Amino acid sequence: MKENLSFSIRKAEQKDVPVILTLVKQLAVYEKLLHEVQATEDLYERFGFTDHSYFETILAETQEGEAIGFALYFFTFSTFIGKPTLYLEDLFVLPEYRGYGIGKGLLVELVKIALAHDCGRMEWAVLNWNTPAIEFYKSLGALPMSGWTTFRLTREVMEDIASQ
Repeated sequence: MKENLSFSIRKAEQKDVPVILTLVKQLAVYEKLLHEVQATEDLYERFGFTDHSYFETILAETQEGEAIGFALYFFTFSTFIGKPTLYLEDLFVLPEYRGYGIGKGLLVELVKIALAHDCGRMEWAVLNWNTPAIEFYKSLGALPMSGWTTFRLTREVMEDIASQ
């Protein structure tokens, strides 16, 4: 861990949408997936900051208020446990701020949120090549799932299926 850096974590507000989208795009650059980003500020406002939001976001900021990381999450439900699950969609810290405990701070805050919602567990996916993230999560006690394969239907495929 690098020497101390003062940062705080707070729940994102609608006024933070441009910052969230900027951080998402920086995550996409890191993951070499910028070409897949279709999100807009309007979409984030529509789906994240209304009476029925589909996601929530927390931001890590420097003392000066500069956003240096985020975590975007939502809740699912475990049929086996019978309780909610906090699903972490994305967690990202700007490369120049890694090693200061910001990622761990975001994860600790998510754990607190999950416990406050009586979640039975937390889950997330990590790209197989992202060894630093995998090692970080393992160091916290997270266990990789084996025997499961993630499936995805794209919008186009869903439209095809629905028209059958």
